[in-house]
Amino acid sequence: MGEQNVQALGGQERKSFTRALLNEVRALEEMLERNMFEKGVRRIGAEQEMFLIDSSLHAAPAAMKVLDRAKDERLTTELGQFNLEANLTPLSYGGDCLRTMEQELNQVLDYTREHARAVDADILLAGILPTLRRSDITLDLMTPKQRYFELNRVMSNQRGGDFHVLIKGVDQLEMLHDSVMLEACNTSFQIHFQVGQDEFASLYNIAQAVTAPVLAAAVNSPILLGQRLWSETRIALFERSVDTRKSHQTDRGNQPRVHFGSRWVKESVLELFKEDISRQRIVIAVEPDQNDLEVVLGGGVPKLKALRLHNGTIYRWNRPCYGINDGVPHLRIENRVLPSGPTVLDEVANAAFFFGLMSSFADEKKPISEQMSFDDAKKNFVSAARDGLQAQFSWIGGKTVTAAQLIQRKLLPRAREGLEEAGIDAEDIERYLGVIESRVKSERTGAKWMVESLSKMGETGTGDLRLRQMTSTMRKLQQEGRPVHEWPLAEIDGEKRDRNWRLSYQTVGQIMNTDLFTVRPDDIVDLAASVMEWSHIRYIPVEDDSGTLVGLLGHRSLLRLVARGNRSEMIEVKDLMVTDPVTVGRDVLTSDAVRLMREKKVSCLPVVDGERLIGMITERDLIVVSARLLENFLEQDN
Repeated sequence: MGEQNVQALGGQERKSFTRALLNEVRALEEMLERNMFEKGVRRIGAEQEMFLIDSSLHAAPAAMKVLDRAKDERLTTELGQFNLEANLTPLSYGGDCLRTMEQELNQVLDYTREHARAVDADILLAGILPTLRRSDITLDLMTPKQRYFELNRVMSNQRGGDFHVLIKGVDQLEMLHDSVMLEACNTSFQIHFQVGQDEFASLYNIAQAVTAPVLAAAVNSPILLGQRLWSETRIALFERSVDTRKSHQTDRGNQPRVHFGSRWVKESVLELFKEDISRQRIVIAVEPDQNDLEVVLGGGVPKLKALRLHNGTIYRWNRPCYGINDGVPHLRIENRVLPSGPTVLDEVANAAFFFGLMSSFADEKKPISEQMSFDDAKKNFVSAARDGLQAQFSWIGGKTVTAAQLIQRKLLPRAREGLEEAGIDAEDIERYLGVIESRVKSERTGAKWMVESLSKMGETGTGDLRLRQMTSTMRKLQQEGRPVHEWPLAEIDGEKRDRNWRLSYQTVGQIMNTDLFTVRPDDIVDLAASVMEWSHIRYIPVEDDSGTLVGLLGHRSLLRLVARGNRSEMIEVKDLMVTDPVTVGRDVLTSDAVRLMREKKVSCLPVVDGERLIGMITERDLIVVSARLLENFLEQDN
């Protein structure tokens, strides 16, 4: 759980915190010299993040209400009010630990779901909630805790402007956002692996190498804001959502706050902590309550409070962690790449695959850093996030192979050997690795299931309806507990049977057309007329080069031009357009939009976000909605 009692970062606070940070690095060096860290013990753990959803299957900002009711120390806040996190009990690695992890996960999720339902919400495990909307990621829905607001304030100042996101997949998403709330789009299943100080470097490098194939089999986040992007879009989104670098830092190749790393670790965990202190600016501070170097020199165990806080604001995909258990300090590797969901069984299977590979490769005499290049490990990671099981990997020995082939032929046997050597119960090994094997053979990851489900639905209903139907099916199948490779595709089985389907037509943003043809004000009218004819549209928005709506050109203006007998070759759009069109925002109720169109006697409404054009609704769109509402009403009446 993150430190919540942070200070606003002024000049004096920064200096005091920096001194404490450097003192704690020296304390850590002394601890390593004295061999103070727990060894010969292996533990595992996990953090489960989740979405809260409402009856319409959209994000529900109910986290504080759920926490107030649940009063469970394992539950804590996340950045968004529609997110929660559960911290599971650390377990000794061996025997029935995986089964115990699965049981606790189910227990805490059932308990959380019970209290969520008491406040008209539910929980969903998804890397990215398919029904998430831009209106969900505003500062209004940031969890009201000082840590988050201070993080946002300082990171935004360091950035010096909006956070820029550009992700290209089947579709493309490019947007600017004014806060770090983009991070709240992501939820993950983070797993921890305790290691000794002398083996940290070799095991951390193994984690870096095996992360790509584990992720390729686990991808579950292909959709963001209605766009089909990477198989695990979380990776690209998180790296951009808190990227505080200015352009000159990006040009120099400076590491972002979210990163995979730049080289193999050579000797110890100190390399990672020192690099991150050297490269990443402090964003939040805490008042130091002791001199940790003096504590170590006096034979005590330090808290390393400043170091842990700073480490918590830097998001390596495999992050080094310091902890204390029963008064004994230890080191952990936190793997942060795995998405939440699709089911608890799928998540624990992903964890088993990772733990098994860690155990297996740890026994090799030749370090992984001498068997493959770091650049290959990093490229494999990006490829896995983008393409899932279809990713092309450069593996040990310079061989190029698909992720699916590598997992089936090489890595599943290795993971099985590793789990056996760790003393994991044979029945559990078969259960969890069997899930991975079946998932890979069928190539049915959570990401593939979502994309194929949307494809099967085609153009039925609105985009919002299709995403809600898919989310509804996810929730149902998730609670049944079958692994994702056994899931039937989501489909709209007669939208009239869905009692709540009308929720997909409530707001302008749910029915607007975003695939727009537009012209610029200095375009000639002939171009606008041709586009309108070719596209069978009666109105065409006029926008400038920045995307700002500056006017609207309708067919009637063109007809009047023709009726007057004017030649149009050199007449510009700005000479005919309406310069102050009636507009609406995406969150306006559809009924209010209809009322506005009647009052203003207009046949279309451009939809804007501020001054930026984002969509359009016309009389035809509203006629389609009305027809569906009437059809549904008659069906229910019968």
